[in-house]
Amino acid sequence: MKILVLTNIPSPYRVDFFNEWGKYCDLTVAFEKEASDERDNSWKKYQFTHFKGVLLKGKSVKTDMAICTEVIHYVKDPSFDRIIVMNLATPTGMLAIQYMKMHRIRYWIESDGGFSKKGRGLKERIKRYFVSGAEGYFSTNQKHDEYYQAYGAEADRIHRYPFSPISESEIISSEGISEKEKHDLRVKLGIQEGFIILAVGQFIRRKGFDVLLKSDIELQQQENVQIYIVGGKPSEEYLRLVEEYQLKNVHFIGFKNKNEIREYYRAADLFVLPTREDIWGLVINEALANGLPVITTKRCGAGLQMLAEKEVGRLVDVDDTQALTKAILDIKHDPVLKEHMSQNAIAISRQYTIEKMVERHISVLNC
Repeated sequence: MKILVLTNIPSPYRVDFFNEWGKYCDLTVAFEKEASDERDNSWKKYQFTHFKGVLLKGKSVKTDMAICTEVIHYVKDPSFDRIIVMNLATPTGMLAIQYMKMHRIRYWIESDGGFSKKGRGLKERIKRYFVSGAEGYFSTNQKHDEYYQAYGAEADRIHRYPFSPISESEIISSEGISEKEKHDLRVKLGIQEGFIILAVGQFIRRKGFDVLLKSDIELQQQENVQIYIVGGKPSEEYLRLVEEYQLKNVHFIGFKNKNEIREYYRAADLFVLPTREDIWGLVINEALANGLPVITTKRCGAGLQMLAEKEVGRLVDVDDTQALTKAILDIKHDPVLKEHMSQNAIAISRQYTIEKMVERHISVLNC
């Protein structure tokens, strides 16, 4: 089967997925840009091994978007058996959908997740126009299903898939990591001993790291609690909060690549993502794959999906500092619960891999 995928940039986890999928079909992926303007150069070190990757010519309009009229050349090619639009919200994706609607070309829509809104304005009507009418939809969780349906998708055209940036080989063994291995990693990384809380992400308000810092006002009174936030250069706001709250146990770590960050996951005891909204949140997959219990919010797609299947952590309300603090301390003070969550994390990760993603796509598309 010959498949065309439209997407914005060749992000590393998507390239890994396309390379695996391309082993089983004739896959072409058309990208709007070679990389996001706000990402590290490591994002450009990709290889299109098992699929044909095309960098469309166009004009950049945002950090990770471009307008590429060249996309019409690909969507009107009748040799493709399936066309999947993963860049629904970009000018190029909307141009492609408009052309396919006008010429009655069938297509599918896929994205990482979504939270529907109740607005009735022009923006919502435009969104409904572009979401509705697809042959099928790939969804990551219940909220994503509701998002599609809110904008006109028929329920029987929605298909779930296990979204993940993790390959089976990257999941930690069922035995987990020994205390000696954890200690050795901490020495290597310069991490202090104690109960280590890890957070990973950009230093932007949406990630909610300020909530974690407010929670630490009480946490730092607990013996041997250390917080490591990995994500690049901290903003002035976070530096100010650390000084204002006199937090002596917070450590900001610069950007780390995939292999480097894996060591931080395995050196930690607990992962926290106090996000105000992540339609998915790939760091949740990464933390669970390394056997970490997870605390995140009810506005995190990955948390809503993966934490609901087994007891691997806790979900709290957005901006609820008290609930976050309680969840952290409950896990810290109960080693048996923590070990139970760790084992469940590894088990659930085996259901959310790139290989499982490919299996699901092949099954749904009959390719």
